[in-house]
Amino acid sequence: MRLTNVIITLLILFLNNAANAQSKVASVNIKTSIYCDHCKKCESCGKRLEEAVFKLKGIKRVDIDEKTKIVSIVYNTSKTNPDKIRQAIVAVGFNADDIKGDPKAYTTWDECCKN
Repeated sequence: MRLTNVIITLLILFLNNAANAQSKVASVNIKTSIYCDHCKKCESCGKRLEEAVFKLKGIKRVDIDEKTKIVSIVYNTSKTNPDKIRQAIVAVGFNADDIKGDPKAYTTWDECCKN
Protein backbone atom coordinates (compact mmCIF):
# COMPACT_ATOMS: atom_id res chain seq x y z
CA MET A 1 0.00 0.00 0.00
CA ARG A 2 2.88 2.39 0.69
CA LEU A 3 4.26 1.96 -2.83
CA THR A 4 0.87 2.87 -4.27
CA ASN A 5 0.78 6.05 -2.19
CA VAL A 6 4.25 7.01 -3.36
CA ILE A 7 3.33 6.41 -6.99
CA ILE A 8 0.13 8.44 -6.66
CA THR A 9 2.00 11.29 -4.96
CA LEU A 10 4.66 11.32 -7.67
CA LEU A 11 2.00 11.26 -10.36
CA ILE A 12 0.19 14.21 -8.78
CA LEU A 13 3.44 16.17 -8.51
CA PHE A 14 4.31 15.41 -12.12
CA LEU A 15 0.89 16.49 -13.40
CA ASN A 16 0.98 19.64 -11.27
CA ASN A 17 4.40 20.61 -12.69
CA ALA A 18 3.19 19.94 -16.23
CA ALA A 19 0.14 22.16 -15.65
CA ASN A 20 2.31 24.95 -14.23
CA ALA A 21 4.68 24.76 -17.19
CA GLN A 22 1.79 25.09 -19.62
CA SER A 23 0.33 28.08 -17.81
CA LYS A 24 3.61 29.97 -18.25
CA VAL A 25 3.05 30.29 -21.99
CA ALA A 26 1.00 33.22 -23.25
CA SER A 27 0.57 35.18 -26.44
CA VAL A 28 0.23 38.83 -27.31
CA ASN A 29 -0.72 40.68 -30.50
CA ILE A 30 1.04 43.99 -31.03
CA LYS A 31 0.06 46.53 -33.67
CA THR A 32 3.20 47.73 -35.39
CA SER A 33 4.38 49.91 -38.25
CA ILE A 34 5.49 47.28 -40.74
CA TYR A 35 4.10 48.44 -44.08
CA CYS A 36 4.66 45.66 -46.58
CA ASP A 37 6.10 42.21 -47.06
CA HIS A 38 9.32 43.81 -48.33
CA CYS A 39 10.18 44.69 -44.73
CA LYS A 40 10.33 40.96 -44.02
CA LYS A 41 12.44 40.19 -47.11
CA CYS A 42 14.89 43.10 -47.35
CA GLU A 43 18.45 41.80 -46.89
CA SER A 44 19.58 44.63 -44.63
CA CYS A 45 16.35 45.36 -42.73
CA GLY A 46 14.24 42.26 -43.21
CA LYS A 47 14.69 40.38 -39.98
CA ARG A 48 15.21 43.44 -37.78
CA LEU A 49 11.87 43.23 -35.95
CA GLU A 50 11.87 39.45 -35.57
CA GLU A 51 15.49 39.33 -34.36
CA ALA A 52 14.85 42.11 -31.84
CA VAL A 53 12.01 40.14 -30.28
CA PHE A 54 13.89 36.82 -30.33
CA LYS A 55 16.76 38.42 -28.39
CA LEU A 56 14.47 38.45 -25.37
CA LYS A 57 14.55 35.35 -23.21
CA GLY A 58 11.40 33.27 -23.29
CA ILE A 59 10.23 34.08 -26.81
CA LYS A 60 8.77 30.95 -28.41
CA ARG A 61 7.30 32.22 -31.68
CA VAL A 62 7.00 35.44 -33.70
CA ASP A 63 4.54 35.81 -36.59
CA ILE A 64 4.38 39.04 -38.59
CA ASP A 65 1.29 39.83 -40.64
CA GLU A 66 2.11 42.81 -42.83
CA LYS A 67 -1.48 43.11 -44.06
CA THR A 68 -2.95 43.70 -40.61
CA LYS A 69 0.31 45.18 -39.22
CA ILE A 70 0.08 42.77 -36.29
CA VAL A 71 2.96 40.91 -34.71
CA SER A 72 1.78 37.82 -32.82
CA ILE A 73 4.19 36.58 -30.20
CA VAL A 74 4.14 33.48 -28.01
CA TYR A 75 6.29 33.81 -24.92
CA ASN A 76 7.09 32.36 -21.49
CA THR A 77 5.50 34.59 -18.85
CA SER A 78 8.18 33.79 -16.29
CA LYS A 79 10.91 35.20 -18.57
CA THR A 80 9.35 38.20 -20.32
CA ASN A 81 6.16 40.23 -20.65
CA PRO A 82 4.30 42.33 -23.24
CA ASP A 83 5.93 45.59 -22.09
CA LYS A 84 9.44 44.19 -22.61
CA ILE A 85 8.38 42.87 -26.01
CA ARG A 86 7.00 46.28 -27.01
CA GLN A 87 10.22 47.97 -25.88
CA ALA A 88 12.30 45.56 -28.00
CA ILE A 89 10.19 46.41 -31.05
CA VAL A 90 10.38 50.16 -30.39
CA ALA A 91 14.15 49.99 -29.90
CA VAL A 92 14.66 48.96 -33.54
CA GLY A 93 12.44 51.74 -34.89
CA PHE A 94 9.01 50.14 -35.25
CA ASN A 95 5.90 51.39 -33.48
CA ALA A 96 4.44 49.00 -30.92
CA ASP A 97 0.78 49.63 -30.16
CA ASP A 98 0.65 53.24 -28.95
CA ILE A 99 4.43 53.59 -28.42
CA LYS A 100 6.32 55.31 -31.22
CA GLY A 101 9.42 53.63 -32.63
CA ASP A 102 12.83 55.04 -31.74
CA PRO A 103 13.50 57.76 -34.36
CA LYS A 104 17.27 57.24 -34.13
CA ALA A 105 16.89 53.53 -34.95
CA TYR A 106 14.50 54.39 -37.79
CA THR A 107 17.20 56.53 -39.45
CA THR A 108 19.39 53.42 -39.81
CA TRP A 109 16.81 51.70 -42.02
CA ASP A 110 17.28 51.50 -45.78
CA GLU A 111 15.12 53.96 -47.72
CA CYS A 112 13.19 51.06 -49.26
CA CYS A 113 11.82 50.12 -45.83
CA LYS A 114 10.86 53.61 -44.68
CA ASN A 115 7.32 54.79 -45.24
